[in-house]
Formats: sequence, C-alpha cells, structure tokens
Amino acid sequence: MDRLELARLLKAARARIVPEEVGLPTGPRRRVAGLRREEVAQLAGLSVDYVVRLEQGRGPQPSAQVLTALTQALRLESDERDQVFRLAGSAPPLAGRVEMSIRPSMLRLLQRLTDLPALVLSAKSDVLAQNPMAEALLGDLSRWPERQRNIIWQRFLGTGGAHVALAPEEDETTAQQAVGSLRTALSRYPHDPDLRSLVDELLTGSERFRIMWEEGRSTLWRSMHKTVNHPDLGLLVLDCDTLLLPDTDQSMIVYSAATGTREASALDMLCVTGTERLGVSR
Repeated sequence: MDRLELARLLKAARARIVPEEVGLPTGPRRRVAGLRREEVAQLAGLSVDYVVRLEQGRGPQPSAQVLTALTQALRLESDERDQVFRLAGSAPPLAGRVEMSIRPSMLRLLQRLTDLPALVLSAKSDVLAQNPMAEALLGDLSRWPERQRNIIWQRFLGTGGAHVALAPEEDETTAQQAVGSLRTALSRYPHDPDLRSLVDELLTGSERFRIMWEEGRSTLWRSMHKTVNHPDLGLLVLDCDTLLLPDTDQSMIVYSAATGTREASALDMLCVTGTERLGVSR
C-alpha cells in the first residue's frame, strides 16, 4: 500500500469536484477548492476521521467495499479508480465480475432528476445509488447492511424492505422477474463469487425462490406498474420504468405518474417535503 501517493490522489480528486456536481451548495463561506473532507465522508458513507487519516497517509488498508464507495463519491473514471485500488494494495475490479461502480456521468444524471424518484441497480440488483426523491419515496436504502443492500435479497429474505406493497397481481410477475434477472446475471458472470454467494443464500433461505429458480427462466427487469405504500401518502400506483445501461450492465429505475393523477400530486408533494414526514421530522 502506497499511503503517500494514495493520499495525494485522493486530495487531488476531492479538490477538482464542483460541489454542485454532487448536489451540494457552493455557499459564500466555502474556503476550499472542490469538496470538503466532511462532504466526501458523507457521500461515501464513511467517518470523517477515516477520510482525514487516508488523506494524511496514515490510514489503515481500506477494504474493496470502502474503495468502491470512495471512488464513486469522488466521481473517478475507471482508470483512476483502478489506480486507487492498486495504491491501496488491492486488486482493481476484474473483468467478468459484476460492475459495482457507477460512471460519473450516470451519477450526474441521477442527481439532475430532482422531481422523479430514481435508483441505480447492479446486474445482480444491488442498490448502488438513489436520488433524494427515491429516498423520500422508498426510504434510505443505504441503511440496509451492505450484504443485504439488494432488492432480490430483500424480496425473498428481508423483513423490513422498502415501502413497496405488492398487489396480488404484481407479486407473481415481479417475483419471476427478480429470479429470472438473477439467472441472467449468473449466465453472464459465472465466476463472480459475490453473485454465486447471493444465489446460494437465496436457494438455502427461501423455498419460493428455490422453486422459481428450478423452473429455469431467464429474463431482464421490465417496465411495469408498481404499488408503493408511503407512510404519509398511502398506496401509490406508479409507473416503474427500467432504463438499461449496456456498457456497465446496470439499470436505472425511475418512478413516475401521469399528470393530473393523485400519484402525480403525491410526487409533487414529496419533491417539496423530501424525507421530512408531513409535519413531523423523521
């Protein structure tokens, strides 16, 4: 691990990010170029002290998960991301593995979607990022433990997932799509250990998943209607469109509603209130 060179690269990357690019205000009192360490820590889900120690060349060796979160927060392209991994003494993400980093351009697009809930999923349906509107609609999915931050794991093994309330007619279709999309992912990434571990855990822990898996269907996520049970706004039937990102094999899920509907009014309200409960702070 080359701590000094890693520290230099991290500081340089932090300095060149425009705060507005990650949805942060510039403000008249900002005295540093780019982001503050506190802001990088917040975006990466790390402690401020951890980021400080890394930038001072005295931090511990980061795990691959920490490096992924950090390089994503710093909007690094793949070449620079791989350099960070090497300087930290870790192997860069390998070809043939599920891509867990989001391209900076996709993060910018996610940030610009200010009036529609949207999130980005990996090829095996890990939640990689969500915008503030998605957090207001579905809750903060980053609070799920890292290994459980996957919508298929939550679907079959979770107990307190997002505010998705599947109507009976939705349940079978979405369950089959979930299982089929995971089978498709395994056919594309047969040597990804995390993907294999996820499938094995689901086969062991969910009888329903095992039965559907043995049916042998493969598919991709499709656009559909989805019912969301919001704690303040009640049941919302929303259009749920899937936008495929073929170069990274990721997908962006966007929720919307037709103009003039109760659901459209509810999304407008969420755009104003954000994650605040109506009249009560979360």
